[in-house]
Amino acid sequence: MTGRRTSPVVPINEAPPADTTPYRPTVLVVDDESAIAETVAAILSRSGYAVMTAYDGPEALEIALLSPPELLISDVSLPGMCGIELAITIRRIFPDCRILLFSGHVATAELLAGAQRAGHTFTLLSKPVHPKDLLAWVSQSLKQVSSATV
Repeated sequence: MTGRRTSPVVPINEAPPADTTPYRPTVLVVDDESAIAETVAAILSRSGYAVMTAYDGPEALEIALLSPPELLISDVSLPGMCGIELAITIRRIFPDCRILLFSGHVATAELLAGAQRAGHTFTLLSKPVHPKDLLAWVSQSLKQVSSATV
């Protein structure tokens, strides 16, 4: 070995600073009504969560594959793929992802019962969801994930 350097030396004062931002759990919010998706995303973002939004099932799945969420919050009635199908697919790919479904339709109970018969259990909240209730559920859900991985 000749002792020659093959890469330039960068002075420490020119190195980029370390990332000191606190950890922010990632939540994927899916609703075909953009006003609802954006409102839920804003509430979560202001409460310290990293939030991604999608407006249909296939788009949500694509986003999740690129950046796996720790929590999926989805409307049940979505174009392209219903929220229950999306939840089953996400859980199959990311078994530790927490799932929260919400709906304003009475017929959702029948869809959810079908998923339960197939062995899938999800939490369902009725629309409208009060922000305090939503944040409490999100916080509790993500605490369960972090305590299970410790």
